[in-house]
Amino acid sequence: MSNQSKPLSIIYNHNSGFRLFDQQEKYEQLLDIFAAHDFETKAFEINDPEQFKTVIAEVLQRHQQSPDHGVIVAAGGDGTLNSVAKHLLETDIPVGILPLGTFNYAARLLDIPLDLVEAAQVIATGQTKRIHVARINQEIYLNNASLGLYPLFIKKREDYNRIFGRFPLHAYTSALDVLIRDRKELKLEIWVDQKKYPVKTPLIFFGNNPLQLADMKMRIAQAAEQGKVAGVVVSKSDKLTLFKLVYQLIRGKIDQASDVYSFAADQVRIESKRKKLMVAIDGETVEMTPPLNISVLKNSLSVMVPHDSASL
Repeated sequence: MSNQSKPLSIIYNHNSGFRLFDQQEKYEQLLDIFAAHDFETKAFEINDPEQFKTVIAEVLQRHQQSPDHGVIVAAGGDGTLNSVAKHLLETDIPVGILPLGTFNYAARLLDIPLDLVEAAQVIATGQTKRIHVARINQEIYLNNASLGLYPLFIKKREDYNRIFGRFPLHAYTSALDVLIRDRKELKLEIWVDQKKYPVKTPLIFFGNNPLQLADMKMRIAQAAEQGKVAGVVVSKSDKLTLFKLVYQLIRGKIDQASDVYSFAADQVRIESKRKKLMVAIDGETVEMTPPLNISVLKNSLSVMVPHDSASL
C-alpha cells in the first residue's frame, strides 16, 4: 500500500438526489472504500452553472498539482457527467461515475454498476478506458444532441419532474404533450461531410452512445461505436407522422418509422437563418448560435471502468 494519498473529488448536483446529509451512512461507506485504496476524498456540491466554474477550477488545480492525478467523480445523471467530462478531455485525469440519473446510459454502456457502493468499488479498483466524445461547437455530448421537438420534450419533461417527481415515463408523456401543443419545423441546410442537404424538419437527433441507439433500434449504433457522427432526420412534421414516430420510439422501433432518415459522417455542419437554435445536449437544453459544427473526438476521455470492460 502506498504512503502517498491520491486525490479523489466528488462533484454532485444538489438536484440529483445525492445529498450528503440525507445519505450520510451511504456516503461513509463510499469514503471507507476510497480510503482503503489510499484516496483522500473531498466532496463539492453544485447549485448553479456559475458556481460550477469556480468549483471545477479548484478541483482541476487540486488534481494537477498531485503526483498521482487521482480521479474526479461525477455523482449524478448524464448531464452532471457531461459537465465534468468537458473539462477532462485530452487529459490523463480519469472521470469516475456514481450513477444517479434516470437512465444512466453512459454508466450502462461501460458496465458500471448502478448500485453506488459497487460503482465506488469500480472507481477505486477498476482501470481506465478511453472513450469517444462528440462535440457540437463549444459543447460536448456523451449520449445525444438534438434540435427541434426534442429540446421541447426535455423542457416539458422537467416540468413533469418538478410536479410529480422523476420517472422514466415522463420522457414519453412530455413527448406526447409537446406533439399536441408545439409542432415546429426547422428550415436548415445540413452538410454531411462535403454534401449539402436542404431540409425542413421537426427533429434532428445525433447519438454518440451505442447502447442508447441500440435500445432505440437505430441502425446508426454501429457508426457511433466506430467514432462517426451518427444522426437521424425526420422529414415530415404533420401530427399523424409525429404520433407514429413517438409510438415507434416507445416500442423501440424508431428505424421502422416512415420518413426517418439516418446518416453517418466524419463532420456535420448545420446552417440556419435563425440567430439562435435550441439544442438538447445529454438531457439539458442550451441556446446555440449557428452554424453548428459536429464532430467526434476519438478516445478523448479517460473513464474508470471494471477490469473486464476495459477491452470492450
